[in-house]
Amino acid sequence: MSATSSAEDTASWRETLADGRWPAFALIMLGIWLMAADALVTTTIMPSVGRDLDGYAWFGWATSGYLVGVVAAASCAGWLSDRVGLRPAMIGSGILLAIGCAVSALGPDMPTFVAGRMVQGLGAGWVAGFCYVTINLVFEERYLVRVFAAATSIWGVATFVGPLVGGLFADAGNWRGVFWLFAAQAILFAIATGRLVPARERKPGAGGLPWLQIALIVLGVSALSIAGVVERGPVQLLLVPSGIVLLAAAIVIDRRARERLLPRNAARFGTLIGAAYATYFLLLAGEVGFAIYAPAILQFTNGLSATQAGYVVAIEALAWTAAALAVAGSGAVWRRRWIVIGAALVPASLVLLSLVLASGMLVLVIIGGALLGAGFGLSYSFISRAVMTSLDEDERATGSAGIGAVRDAGAATGAAVAGIAANLTGFAQGLTPESIALAGFWVCAIGVPLALLGLLAASRLARIAAP
Repeated sequence: MSATSSAEDTASWRETLADGRWPAFALIMLGIWLMAADALVTTTIMPSVGRDLDGYAWFGWATSGYLVGVVAAASCAGWLSDRVGLRPAMIGSGILLAIGCAVSALGPDMPTFVAGRMVQGLGAGWVAGFCYVTINLVFEERYLVRVFAAATSIWGVATFVGPLVGGLFADAGNWRGVFWLFAAQAILFAIATGRLVPARERKPGAGGLPWLQIALIVLGVSALSIAGVVERGPVQLLLVPSGIVLLAAAIVIDRRARERLLPRNAARFGTLIGAAYATYFLLLAGEVGFAIYAPAILQFTNGLSATQAGYVVAIEALAWTAAALAVAGSGAVWRRRWIVIGAALVPASLVLLSLVLASGMLVLVIIGGALLGAGFGLSYSFISRAVMTSLDEDERATGSAGIGAVRDAGAATGAAVAGIAANLTGFAQGLTPESIALAGFWVCAIGVPLALLGLLAASRLARIAAP
């Protein structure tokens, strides 16, 4: 099915949930809730984790380690849904996520905590990947914008609940309780899957797993993450280009491989899916530094509690939700325009945030975060729709799961790059006025070039998607 032959009408909410589609819809929303709330809660409690486990230098790893697991899992989610079956695979993902939460909750030190986060990432990556596979299997093209808008609204709910829960636990000195709470929710997801997902025939002849590409991506992101932890400049100078080369090698090999990690045209920037995947990767890589480091910086500069700092950062997710819902019913012409407008807001907001994050001017930080979230909200639903409507029948599972894999690979890379920037400013040695001022600038400024490349990719995507 080509993007240019897609139906231009968008179904109503009643039509979207009719004909027995609502159970799958409910499960997808539960899976996305696990991802969204985990991101917001963990961001809120990380300053407390850093203090208790003496791990400020591991801030980047706590996120990058999680995302390494997410990328590895999401990369093979489509393959597993075919080989194992969607229902048993989803049940297993919920159980694995619960195990990772338990390891993080019990961790006596930062390496153990990070190991738990990596296991959480594996479980969460499969949860997200299988949710995307379910969307593409259950919902026709004209339902997709509504489904993605609803998924974005779950981030809105998590925006209010996540920071509140995380902040309450952190302020009470019990951040470990957050992970026990998420372990219980992951078990609930596994139970709900057994009831809501129908059995689906396995496809034993669907092809092999692209182990080499997955290994290269994991090694590449890991190299970048280690560079964000070590303090020796020569080691960083070796690890950063090595990580980039490994990621590039994975793309080149996948392009020619018999068993592909992504759809056949995913590595071709001149195609619709190639431009869309590049947009996902680059915009998330540019943005993630703000989400990771802003809570600690705001607590230092503005004297905010963990709860208050979490809500300031959560403005981004709230704006994302509001923008996505506001434009969900747009026609074909405006869908392409919103992709470009939204992508343009991301580098613009990062420039603003780099100037004001450590300044103590809280209103400007809130405005910057809102603009950042609005940029994603205006564009991401339409990018996802463009990807799914361009997939052939034999690439539906891998292409849908690839959305999460590419997006989270970008976030992992951005977290590693921001970690390098933060630690070079002295953030790892402790929070001082000097280190906070430098970190507040560089964790956002270093994402601007990546976001500008994301804008270029979004512009390319909009041109390709035009009739």
